[in-house]
Amino acid sequence: MLLLGSIFLLLIGLFMLCFPAVFYELTESWKTTSSDTPSTLYKWHIRIGGIVCTLIGCVGLITTIVL
Repeated sequence: MLLLGSIFLLLIGLFMLCFPAVFYELTESWKTTSSDTPSTLYKWHIRIGGIVCTLIGCVGLITTIVL
């Protein structure tokens, strides 16, 4: 179970890191009618979250392999 969770976090983190505008379209765009694109601050926020998710996923994979 830890392996699947780690892979999921790794993939979601990489997706957030590489494609923050697409992540915005999938998760947040339905909440507003005034803006078509996310702000620069939102993109940085999502990228930082993607880095954190990717790191946690990598740590989970490493601990699964080592243990």
